Amino acid sequence: MKLKIALTLLLTAGLLTANAQRPAADKEKVKGGELTIQPITHATMVLSYQGKNIYVDPTGGADAFKGLGTADLILLTDIHGDHFDTKTIEAINTAKTTLVVPQAVAEKLPATIEKAKVVILNNDQKTTQGDIVITAVPMYNLPGASNANNHTKGRGNGYILTIGGKNVYISGDTAGTPEMKALKNIDIAFVCMNLPYTMDVNEAAQAVLAFKPKVVYPYHYRGQDVNTFKSLVNTGDKNIDVRLRDWYPAAK
Repeated sequence: MKLKIALTLLLTAGLLTANAQRPAADKEKVKGGELTIQPITHATMVLSYQGKNIYVDPTGGADAFKGLGTADLILLTDIHGDHFDTKTIEAINTAKTTLVVPQAVAEKLPATIEKAKVVILNNDQKTTQGDIVITAVPMYNLPGASNANNHTKGRGNGYILTIGGKNVYISGDTAGTPEMKALKNIDIAFVCMNLPYTMDVNEAAQAVLAFKPKVVYPYHYRGQDVNTFKSLVNTGDKNIDVRLRDWYPAAK
């Protein structure tokens, strides 16, 4: 009995530690309930809706997801290790998980992942998973730029998720491309910004001002000044809700 109590206390302590390291989750009202937005780290997050959990670019091992529901969907944007971590994918419970990935990622998935669970999307293609429509959006560095070879057009995907009547855009690693600037009716956007891999805060702000999401979260911003990003966006459009969250709590 004492051993059982001790184990329970240890598990509870571990769960509390994991939760304490995460920023608080945000909740958005959508049709049919709430969308919960849980930042994890860098490019990794969990979106939850009607009891279903979407892991986006899961990294950090199983411990990063303690206390969160099992993944029903996993979205992977690119082949780089801060987005595609095979050890984490193998560590978390994927028995009932569908993976939505670009072709380049599909070719590198662990053999333990059943092919029947993998949905391959090329840029501009769509899939419907339950009540969620997922559209793949081009993500790439601009041709001619010094970082052009880091992310070539067609290899990776950003995603637009239509959830409960709202459109959620996840940029992946990208510059402020014409495709991003041409987006319409985006309710919530997650926009990357870190040099030399994607873009700086000025380019990110100009892209956001072009497509005008109702809410934008800077993410994937290691080394960048997100307060400057917020200032640039709100100077250009005070109606855009720029939400700054700590995506790097372990660094403190």
